[in-house]
Amino acid sequence: MTPVEAAKKILDTMLGHLGFHPEIEIHDSEDEPCLQILMPRSELLIGKDGERLDDLQYLVNRVLRKHFPKAPRVRIDCEHYRAIQEDKLSAEVRAAADGVKATGKTFKMRPLNAYYRRLVHNALLEDPDVESVSPGGDDRLKRILIRPRGTGSGETPSPAGE
Repeated sequence: MTPVEAAKKILDTMLGHLGFHPEIEIHDSEDEPCLQILMPRSELLIGKDGERLDDLQYLVNRVLRKHFPKAPRVRIDCEHYRAIQEDKLSAEVRAAADGVKATGKTFKMRPLNAYYRRLVHNALLEDPDVESVSPGGDDRLKRILIRPRGTGSGETPSPAGE
């Protein structure tokens, strides 16, 4: 059994204990394998802002690493929720960057978790006109600033790997 197949079995077992019996598909991507949960009433597994999906993903990866220490990180999605959110975020970042370029004023993003902050940083990494900055701290959700490149206010731009 491959690590991804084991992750699917772990997820299926967890969901079964919670009373769910969805279809789970394995999707391989260039970044990381994804387990796509297909079921009606997907909002029950997604939770507010995808928090339940984050929790399931964390637990599946923890259990998987216990049995396969070198296993790749497995992404958990439900009814393509994460892909839809990433597309929306990408459009939001492009619009914010265009606004910053047009006005020269810093834009403050909504609070984002580490995964989505990394997407924002990577989206703006090669833009010569704007940069993204993450505040320090331990908060799970942080607001990223998008500002004209080189207009630092004491903060340093976050690396793409944040």
